[in-house]
This record gives sequence, C-alpha cells and structure tokens, in this order.
Amino acid sequence: MISLDWRRAPPPPKVSTTQPRPMPNPRLRRRLLMTGLALAFGLLALGVFYRQVIQNEFLQREGEARYLRDALIPARRGIITDRNGEPLAVSTPVETLWCDPRKLVNQPDKIPLLAKALALDPAFLRDRIETNRDKGFLYVKRRISLDEAQAVRAVIAEHRIEGVDFENEYRRFYPGAEVFAHVIGFTNIEDRGQEGIELAYDHILKAEPGLKRVIQDGRRRTVQEVEQVRPARPGRDLALTLDRRLQYLAYRELKAAVAEHRAKGGSLVILDAATGEILAMVNQPSFNPNSDRSSDAERRRNRAVTDLMEPGSTLKPFVVAAALESGVITPTTRFSTEPYTVAGNVVRDVHNYGSLDVTGIITKSSNVGAVKIAQRMSYETLWRLYDRLGFGHTTGVGFPGESPGRLRHYSTWRPFEHATHAFGYGLAVTPLQLAQAYLVLAADGVKRPVTLLKRDPLVKTTPEIRLLSRETAQRLRAMMETVVSEQGTAKLAMIQGYRAAGKTGTAKKSAGRAGYASNRYQSVFAGFVPARHPRFVMVVMIDEPSGGSYYGGVVAAPIFQRVMEGALRLFNVTPDDPPPSMLLAQGHQGNAP
Repeated sequence: MISLDWRRAPPPPKVSTTQPRPMPNPRLRRRLLMTGLALAFGLLALGVFYRQVIQNEFLQREGEARYLRDALIPARRGIITDRNGEPLAVSTPVETLWCDPRKLVNQPDKIPLLAKALALDPAFLRDRIETNRDKGFLYVKRRISLDEAQAVRAVIAEHRIEGVDFENEYRRFYPGAEVFAHVIGFTNIEDRGQEGIELAYDHILKAEPGLKRVIQDGRRRTVQEVEQVRPARPGRDLALTLDRRLQYLAYRELKAAVAEHRAKGGSLVILDAATGEILAMVNQPSFNPNSDRSSDAERRRNRAVTDLMEPGSTLKPFVVAAALESGVITPTTRFSTEPYTVAGNVVRDVHNYGSLDVTGIITKSSNVGAVKIAQRMSYETLWRLYDRLGFGHTTGVGFPGESPGRLRHYSTWRPFEHATHAFGYGLAVTPLQLAQAYLVLAADGVKRPVTLLKRDPLVKTTPEIRLLSRETAQRLRAMMETVVSEQGTAKLAMIQGYRAAGKTGTAKKSAGRAGYASNRYQSVFAGFVPARHPRFVMVVMIDEPSGGSYYGGVVAAPIFQRVMEGALRLFNVTPDDPPPSMLLAQGHQGNAP
C-alpha cells in the first residue's frame, strides 16, 4: 500500500547575495577625536592669548572700573582763632548721605521713609531720584546732623533699603555765632569762603583733599584700601587781632543800646592805639552763621567797613589840627559863635555860646567856630589832611566789600561845601575809617595801618606816616578831654579813674535829592583812653535812634563808657586819674605789714 504525505515540503534556503558590513577602523576614530580636541585646545589657547596678551590692558581697565575706585580723603579747613588762640571757626567731621538712583528708583515705597528721617519733602526727593535715575551716585543730603544719621540708619536697617550709604566730610562751625558773624563770615556747602574773613583769606584757609585708590563691592562699600595717590593737605590756621572777651562785651552793649533806643542798627570798632590792630568789630543787626546763612544780605553786611556815614562833628578836631599845623590859629584864638551866613546859608549852633577859644569850640562842638577856623585855610589845606587821613580810600584791611568812602576833590568845592566839610557834612566815611583817623591823634600824629591779622612783632609792616606833629596831637587830646567832662557834650562817657578824650557827632541822614531828613539821625562818638597815653581807640555809631534821644553825647557816649571801662579792666590798664578813695586804699595797702 502506498502512503502519501500531503504536507508542503519546506522551501529551500535562500542564498544571500549582499557583502558583509566592514568593522569600523579604530585608528581613524582616534585620529578624528584627537584632531577635534587639538582644534578646540588651539582655539582656547588662542582666546587665552588674545585676552591675556592683546586685550590685557583693556580688560584690566574695564575690570578695575567695576571694583577699583579713586576716593577722596577729606581734609580739614584751617582754624580761625582770636589773638589769644580761642577758636572762632573750626571744622568738625560729619556724615553725608548718598544713594545709587538706579537702585533706589526701584524702591519707590522706601523714598518717603528716607525723606521723613531727613526732614525732606518726599515729592522733592522722589523727583531728584527720578531725574537722576540713570546715574550711579547722587548726594541725598550733605553734612547731616547726628540725630538725622541715626534716624536714617534705623530706617535702612528696618526696611532693608538698598543703594544708600554714608561718607565722611567736614562741616564749618562758629562757636561765637552772631557775635563774630560779620567779621568771620561763613563757607558754602563745598567749604569755600562766602563772606568776611572766610572769603578774604580762602586761599590760606582752604584744604586740599587727598586721593586714595580703594576696592569697592557692588554696593560701593570700601573693602580694601589699595594705595594713597595724593596725601590730604589741611588748610593753614589764621590768627586774628580780635579779642574774644572784648568782642563779646562790645556786642552785648551795642545790642542793648540799639534795643533801648529802638534804632535801625549800629556799629562799633575798637583799635589798639599802639599797633593799629582791630580788637573788636561788631554790628547790629546780626545773624547766626551756623544756621541763618540764607538770611537777608542786609543783616550779613559788615556795616563797620561797608556802610557810609557823614561823620558830623567828630571831624572838628581835624579842622583844628590842620589850622594849628598851618599856623593860622593858636589854642587861645577866640571866635564869635553868633549865627553866621556862608554863601546865603546860615550856620548856627544848638545854643549861642558867644565868644569861644579853640578849646571851647571843641568842648561845646560849635559849628560856627569850626567854619570860621576852616575859612582861615584854603580848600586844599583841609582836603589834603582829610585825604591823608584816609578818607576817600580803603583802609587796606583787606575785608571784602570795603567801601573807600566819599571825599570830593577840593577843586569841585563851593564856598558852602567848604563850610560843611568843617562840621562833617558833604563827605562820607566808614566807622573803621573814622577810627583810623582818630588813631592818628592817639599815636601822637602818626598814621598806622589797621589790620585784622595778628602780626609778628619781629616782622616789619607797612611804614608809619607822620601826618601831624607830636605837639599838635597832644594839644588836640587835651582839648578833647574837656568834651568828656561836666562842661562838655559827652559827660556820659566819663570813666572813673581814667582820663578819657573824644568827640561827639550827630548827623542828619541824607534823603537824596530832597536834602536831609528832619527826623533821621546817626549818633556817633569817637575817642580814646587814657587820654594822655592812649591804649584804646573806639568809634561807636547808632543808626536812626527813635527812642526820643538822638544826640551822640546821649546815645553813643554811654556805650563808649561801658565798653571802655570793661576793656581797661580786661587788659589791666593802670588808672591815670584815680579818685582820692582809690589813692587812700592804695596807701593803706602799701603800709600794711
């Protein structure tokens, strides 16, 4: 029997016709890898070479610009002292607040907090920061007080304010405040002199800040000091001739007198008769240079050197001096003082004194007598003495804004102007100019330069000029002693134990083209003490007293008496006219065991 298997037989195997894949070449792969690495290393080395060698200076400069800074080293401005070394102007270290507007502009809610701590208007501070938003540095408030600095630090710490920090500066401080304000002046926010001595001698007082290179972090905080580029140079100190004690005394008395007489203002100057040094110079009204620098310029003006006055009868001693020097009169020459007409204008005195000798003309302050003495001289003779005394010229004291006064040349005078120049009208002087003129009488006829800077006694200064003979100066002082007596116009200037000499002046103020005001006066007294050998020269002027009295012997003379009495005591000047009670006391002391 035949058996049949109906299942399909498996197909025969297929025979492959493709070539087998070749194995990768390890050497080729290694070469490619090494080539790539070598190329990358070469590019890296080239970049390093380019930056380290070719761009080295550029990159170093750019890097330093981001962390290396030049910082100022604050320097102290020179100290101003009085003649005894007492400080009148000093610089004290303070803090200044600055900010980075780029950071602070992104913290608008923090700005009012800073403004409140600094007592600033929030809107004002916000506007400043917004205006400078592209800058990296802005002063917020310079030279802030200790309380403000503490308040700001507390606000920064509590609210985590970024972009705000402090730096150190110096602030000018004036211990004498308004007492010395007109003489010392003040500085601005940049510590540069703006008024007075601070301005006149700014080139001596100013400091030159130093420079150092520091490393700062991103918040501009100093991390490390690298080097000092330039050392700081402090300003030079300056010693003035003022005496602090005498200045306070003069200021107190002048202020009290201005208040008592309800005056517009006043000035007072005291000179050392032996040296011409200014021992005191005060004015009213005054201001406080520590806080009131923006006050009216009227208050900041040093009236003793900038404001003019017609000196009135205080010029009569110089008329007599010129006549004595010319030989046209003697001390015993007599003149009638009846009302006198000059070029159609009547000259008269307060009272009719009848016939007076030259001493009586000074004692009673006779206008008529002074005019008749002047008329015995040429215009030129009187003008030449006034000119040599310094009228019409600055004193050379070097004070900013000093006025030269006003003295017209004699060639322009008319007969009545010649007459008015004899009793102090028609020309204008400053209180300091008048004091310098009286210094000539106190110094036996020698004109000495006045100064505010303390002099080295071994260094020669401007040569002295003799204007009057010693005899004439001594005669004038003897005549002026009678003014400060019971018979004179300035008995209120008498000082117990001392012989004082001086001259009163009461001048109407000019009203412009309308002539002279009928109720506006300047009350003046000028004098020296002791009379025989003067130690001090003083001029005091009260401007427009309105308390009822306006005569120089009533308004200005008492100030002379009080201030000079204190000056003689402060400088321990021996009395030259002690009363019997004082002599008796001294005798008992000498006989004591």
